[in-house]
Amino acid sequence: MRTLCVIQHIEVEFLGLMEDHLESRNIRFRYVRPFTEGTKIPASPEDFAGLVLLGAGPYGVVSGHILPSLGAELRLARAFLNAELPVIGVELGAVILAVAAGGGAEEAPLRLWVDRAARTDAEALGGWLPERFPFAAYLRDRPVPGAGLAVLARDQAGEPVVFAAGERAFGFLGHPGMKRGMAEDVAMAFEETPENLAAGLEALAEVQAEIAHVLSPMMVGLIQRCGLMD
Repeated sequence: MRTLCVIQHIEVEFLGLMEDHLESRNIRFRYVRPFTEGTKIPASPEDFAGLVLLGAGPYGVVSGHILPSLGAELRLARAFLNAELPVIGVELGAVILAVAAGGGAEEAPLRLWVDRAARTDAEALGGWLPERFPFAAYLRDRPVPGAGLAVLARDQAGEPVVFAAGERAFGFLGHPGMKRGMAEDVAMAFEETPENLAAGLEALAEVQAEIAHVLSPMMVGLIQRCGLMD
């Protein structure tokens, strides 16, 4: 069985709806929680088939309260990329992936971002990325795609939402497995919250069922492209 290393930055944000899709394919995942005493970020990809970097609520990469484990996570992400092992970045994790893959990051406010995206490439995720889909993200800062990053989907304003960093690394600014309850728990866990929190939660509730629906083909393509069933 394949085991993914999942870096969890805060207790209330996790893989969400993605867990069922991994478990149904016998793909194991191990949460690593650097916010707990005595837990360290792994030094290498050893014993893992891939890496998942989750969101981090109000933490940032270039603004706000900087993620405490940022340096160690950048080193680990680069190690996985150099080993040509899968890396999946979600929300702030996608920003970290962009930096690790040679792109960058720029300041953006903390936000609960709910919108719709359109793919830019019909072959994205092996053709499994839906042509249009809703997404929800709770994060601050944004990625700056570098020469090695290919944008696979953009929101209605043209901002990157999904990107590829090579053959087996993908960034999702929206959490593919987002639940409204997860966003609510993140908001309650910190004093700093997005200005549009109430409206964002309402918008998330409206697209929750559709997010769950489009996750099925998205996970098929992601697992295939990452080689997690090989």
